[in-house]
Amino acid sequence: MSSRSDFKELFGNKEFNAFLCMRVCLTLALQIQAVVVGWQIYKLTEDPLSLGLIGLAEAIPALSIALYAGHVADTQSKRKILIYALGFLWLCSLGLLLATMDEFVLFFGATISVRAMYTFIFLSGIARGFIGPTGFAFLAQVVKREWLTRASTLNSTAWQLAAIAGPALGGILYAMIEITPTFMVVIFFMTLAWCTLFFIKPKPVLLQSGTEKISVRLKEGIRFVFKHKVILSALSLDLFAVLFGGAVALLPVFAHEVLHVGPQGLGLLRAAPSLGASITMIWLSVNSHINKPGVVLLCCVGAFGACMIGFALSTSFYLSLLLLFLSGAFDSVSVVIRGNILQLQTPDEMRGRVSAVNTMFIGSSNEIGAFESGVAARLLGTVPSVVFGGSMTLLIVGFTAIKAKALRRFSY
Repeated sequence: MSSRSDFKELFGNKEFNAFLCMRVCLTLALQIQAVVVGWQIYKLTEDPLSLGLIGLAEAIPALSIALYAGHVADTQSKRKILIYALGFLWLCSLGLLLATMDEFVLFFGATISVRAMYTFIFLSGIARGFIGPTGFAFLAQVVKREWLTRASTLNSTAWQLAAIAGPALGGILYAMIEITPTFMVVIFFMTLAWCTLFFIKPKPVLLQSGTEKISVRLKEGIRFVFKHKVILSALSLDLFAVLFGGAVALLPVFAHEVLHVGPQGLGLLRAAPSLGASITMIWLSVNSHINKPGVVLLCCVGAFGACMIGFALSTSFYLSLLLLFLSGAFDSVSVVIRGNILQLQTPDEMRGRVSAVNTMFIGSSNEIGAFESGVAARLLGTVPSVVFGGSMTLLIVGFTAIKAKALRRFSY
């Protein structure tokens, strides 16, 4: 089937369009919210560790609930799970709106405001713990299997496009209309995301709960991942690369103290990786075949680490934007390869649980990586901590290239 025919079939699928719309609106809401919350917490605390604690507050519930969420996604209606999870996430965003209002800060003080924000971030982690594996598994029910690779790439591309607009929009809105109206925009996009789910018909539950113990089902998902060497190697590589190599959590510090560009500059810094990723993913969605994907994955993760080292050492705003742009481009290739590996190698009845393990490896590593960045910045300083993280990423790539023979030899 040609690329043009694939696109015609996919975009003629109203449910796939609704799924993409949900993904875009949700991502816009969460990206705007991340910019606003990060800037507000740093403004109130002036402590880089406080930015790392944002990631930790979200990672703890996501990690704790991930495997159970995968089990629920495999045994319950995925559409209903997403409806309930997005509704709960909407309430958490409403709580963040209230906790960041000037009146709240003036009445209760900055400390209580920051603690309230951490509380709602923690609660939102529970919802996102369900959304990750459920959304991954739900996509396979929305499109035919022969379209799955293309649909998965387009899904990632839609996420990246929204991740470009979200941070930039968040920084601009924060600077122009301040925090409370900006959070109203977050609530608006969150509401749209929730409404789009009602344009998708209920789907059958592929795996009935039966009498088998939950613990047995959870072990099946973990055992599948750890026995599948290619999946395990790809997840492990991204886990440690994101854990050490990411610098997103520290961008408010770079924007304020190193580059001196304010909240508007922060929005552009956060958008730059997504811009690079989206352009790359658009190209990949049209030219989906990747020769020697395992080798390409290793090279791209290594290039990502090198970009992070360059970004840490840069004192030029435009050079920093370029390096973040390139880091997003390289990272997007690894995201597409890993996503295609998971979609093509995972049985339908195990998608929720395998995606839950992926969430534990990758999704939560973003948040734990943010905490690591905050701690390292407190101990080493902001710039040395990012140099250290990028260097660790390069070492991990070298180790994986030597040890993971199955990944090096893998092809679709």
